[in-house]
Amino acid sequence: MIPCPNTAEASKVRELVNFGDVAIDLIAEGAGPPVVLLPSRGRDSDDFDAIAEGIAKAGFRVLRPQPRGAGRSIGPTCRLRMQDLARDVAQIVERENNAPAVIVGHAFGNWVARMVATDHGHLVRGVALMAAAAKSFPGSLRADVQQSADETLPRAVRLAALRRAFFHPDHDPSVWLSGWAPEANRIQGIASAATEQAEYWQAGGVPMLDIVADSDPFKPKDKWFESREEFGNRVTVTIIPRASHALVPEQPELVVDAVVGWIRQLP
Repeated sequence: MIPCPNTAEASKVRELVNFGDVAIDLIAEGAGPPVVLLPSRGRDSDDFDAIAEGIAKAGFRVLRPQPRGAGRSIGPTCRLRMQDLARDVAQIVERENNAPAVIVGHAFGNWVARMVATDHGHLVRGVALMAAAAKSFPGSLRADVQQSADETLPRAVRLAALRRAFFHPDHDPSVWLSGWAPEANRIQGIASAATEQAEYWQAGGVPMLDIVADSDPFKPKDKWFESREEFGNRVTVTIIPRASHALVPEQPELVVDAVVGWIRQLP
């Protein structure tokens, strides 16, 4: 049974955290060991409302730094790389003065999470990958992601793209017609294009949880255990049924159970 936290400790707060020429819009709730949630490409961290509440109720301090370009988060974009996005997250973890943290990255967010572990390993207890794409995936899915995010396109076109790339047939893709951050999408595109996959893929050698959606076109069944085959026993793989690449709005309770259960068995 998940214990009920102290109401004051669990209250959600939102503030703007400044360091140098970067400002990060941070949502924080709960008390306990830190867990950082990083959203999918071009999405804001409001996607995590349900799972953030569940993880906080389980006894953790949940931190949701909005990526640059989402919410009120801002920062330079000139010569931007994934290392810069990781540094934003590291600054938030250091500020809490309660490291190491578990970094949870959804889709694109898993790349940032791996980069944090690679560059700032002393701050990271483990990395959880939510609906992380396989090491290689069909290029056509990139177009579906961009169409899903493009609010200038007709609703029907966007819904079709959302169904193809993000949502299981049993779930309503219209919940993701909103929540997009075009500037974050642009910034993340710049950073990922400037950074080789090999620079972050190893995740610094920390334990990893790979939460795989059973209908995710970015990770078909023959790739479900790809991470464990590559990295061995430091990876735990959990398969979530009736979910696709969106995962979090589709099966929030199962995601919370997977993340909390895995964290509790970490050394």
